[in-house]
Amino acid sequence: MKFTDGYWLMRDGVRASFARQVADARVEEDRLTLYATPTPVTRRGGTLNQPLITVECFSPAEGVIGVRSTHHAGGVDHGPSFALTADPAHRPATRRDGTALELTSGGLTLRVDTAEPWALDFSAGGSPLVSTRRRGTGWVTTDDGRHFSVGGLSLGVGELVYGLGERFTPFTRNGQSVDIWQADGGTASEQAYKNVPFYLTNRGYGVFVNHPGAVSFEVGSETVGQVQFSVEGQSVEYLVIHGPTPKEILDRYTALTGRPALPPAWSFGLWLSTSFTTDYDEATVTRFVRGMAERDIPLSVFHFDCFWMRAYQWCDFTWDPDVFPDPEGMLRRLKDEQGLRICVWINPYIAQKSALFEEARQAGYLVRRPDGGVWQWDMWQAGMALVDFTNPDARAWFAGKLRELTAQGVDCFKTDFGERVPTDVVWHDGSDPERMHNYYTQLYNQTVFDVLTEARGEGDAVLFARSATTGGQQFPVHWGGDCESTFDAMAESLRGGLSLGLSGFGFWSHDIGGFEGTPSPAVFKRWVQFGLLSSHSRLHGSSSYRVPWDYDEEAVAVTRDFTRLKHRLMPYLFRAAQQAAEEGTPVMRAMLLEFPDDPGCHPLDRQYMLGGDLLVAPVFREDGTAEYYVPAGTWTHLLSGARVEGPGWRRERFGYDSLPLLARPGSVVPFGATDDLPAYDWADGVTLRVHPGADGTETVTRVPRQDGAPPAVFRTRRDGGTVTVRADGAPGPWHVVLAGPDGYAAPVTAKGDEVTLPVAGG
Repeated sequence: MKFTDGYWLMRDGVRASFARQVADARVEEDRLTLYATPTPVTRRGGTLNQPLITVECFSPAEGVIGVRSTHHAGGVDHGPSFALTADPAHRPATRRDGTALELTSGGLTLRVDTAEPWALDFSAGGSPLVSTRRRGTGWVTTDDGRHFSVGGLSLGVGELVYGLGERFTPFTRNGQSVDIWQADGGTASEQAYKNVPFYLTNRGYGVFVNHPGAVSFEVGSETVGQVQFSVEGQSVEYLVIHGPTPKEILDRYTALTGRPALPPAWSFGLWLSTSFTTDYDEATVTRFVRGMAERDIPLSVFHFDCFWMRAYQWCDFTWDPDVFPDPEGMLRRLKDEQGLRICVWINPYIAQKSALFEEARQAGYLVRRPDGGVWQWDMWQAGMALVDFTNPDARAWFAGKLRELTAQGVDCFKTDFGERVPTDVVWHDGSDPERMHNYYTQLYNQTVFDVLTEARGEGDAVLFARSATTGGQQFPVHWGGDCESTFDAMAESLRGGLSLGLSGFGFWSHDIGGFEGTPSPAVFKRWVQFGLLSSHSRLHGSSSYRVPWDYDEEAVAVTRDFTRLKHRLMPYLFRAAQQAAEEGTPVMRAMLLEFPDDPGCHPLDRQYMLGGDLLVAPVFREDGTAEYYVPAGTWTHLLSGARVEGPGWRRERFGYDSLPLLARPGSVVPFGATDDLPAYDWADGVTLRVHPGADGTETVTRVPRQDGAPPAVFRTRRDGGTVTVRADGAPGPWHVVLAGPDGYAAPVTAKGDEVTLPVAGG
């Protein structure tokens, strides 16, 4: 929220109080408490009739320092609050050096000089990192009685800001006003389904504002040299998270807020949907599934969208008997005869026509208005109400309905909606409605994920979720929401996914072909390439089907070839998935994550790294032209074997059988032996595509085992004109393909645990 009128004046009806000097300080073993005044005090009388700002400085984990500034501390906290995991063994250090006070956590230090004008200076390794100065700590009041707590941190020359959730506006947040407030706004506006009050910059740190409700960010948009954040209330808390690399920032942030669960291997295959408002019944579903099989396109998951239930009755969790008279038999046939997993659409709303409405109303399971009546409206579903997930009995009731579906054979749920949550309501547990608006989705998705974990076992649970906030990354997968069926929408979807990845989310998907409208054959084929080089891949639309033969025969070939390519890449992709679960590094990575020292990579939002070693640049033009940036070194086109030299920009034209898909210099990319399904023994028969690095370099490649056995480990070393690959724990035969100036050489099968090959061209 903007409070100023230019640089010098406040807006009409706005009054501000900001810390100017430290009046007193308390130094404890592990924290600092500062008492700041908004005007300088030069005599005893100046202490009268004047407020203090209490600023607590603490550290919940190594490399993380929190700052909590409070005006009046006597309010009641009704919750909810983000669940953060502090490190109980962490011991920060404090120090007094004359008038200067310091709090140190790992390589991060906060310093404040009590004899100088107000400033909080963060440094790392002895170098300045970020600071709070004028108008950086305080509060603002307005004539209509509102009170906002305000924080602000400096923004340096050339410093770029990323994250704040899944945002579809320009990739770097500089110059933007961003409101952290859940909304169903599509992918072409400033609104977002997934709002996360966390950002990171290209200067070695991130900032998490620990407030689950509305947070307003002014990213160099009110004061050009500052990121300002404000919340309504008497206190604001933020945590500065040191890296120094972006990956280390995400590691520390997700250690605090929750690491993503590891999705099951089958979920990485191709998902096919009924689409939303299309006509479908069991015959349609069977035709789709058989059509994919007849065209040799492997399919892993079939998704039933909203109209698996009867109109006006969402959600009653009951199959529409007119179109699906034998749901148990249908699911059994799809699973046993076609080998498919099953996903069904749900949301957390109960329409008035649903038989469950009265059941839930009488039991007190629906969100209520202050007068005690159930909150209802007619948007989306007639007379719909919201399940009150703050009520443990309501959560158990909702979970029970889902268990009936898992017993029928449903494997996962698409958890749609969860954004349009009213604030003129009373929650069962007394939660603050403003704070619950964003947080509601966390309770919703956790309830569903817990049911799947219980029913399918740990490691076999997966959602397809739209809304999320901080902590939501624990319940993957999330998809990008309702986009148009255009190249522009494809690009904005990618921006949103990369932004979400820089907000702590490891797994992300999108509607292949776009949701609204019907894509042209060109858009469909290019989106298929992009979709099957994403973490998760789903064909889905609104009023039109997304089966590839509805577009043209070439679309069938593109879908088949890229689905099979993704299956062969599973040993590589699942290792990247493990890194997301273990370290918080997303599978689809903004170029900044892998190349933080290359300024050319910092603003890039039309390409990404899939895992650490594959550069993907989707094609966004009808004529097949791709413009993309290649970092330094000799890269290899994974599909053709052609060499591409960086650093620099390239403009090339690609047919529908290809796109820029480049292997990193020095990388070893494992290809599985199977291309007709995603879940198999990835290490058995694996082929290592070796892209020789500099002399003396060694690359360690861990190939996961689908059964949970220890990974097969391959060590690849270049010594002069040869490359040697040594295997440890390979369960069967393995092969090596060496990249050279003339493309990929023929595969060589290992005889034992070691292979040595000459490097073409020396």
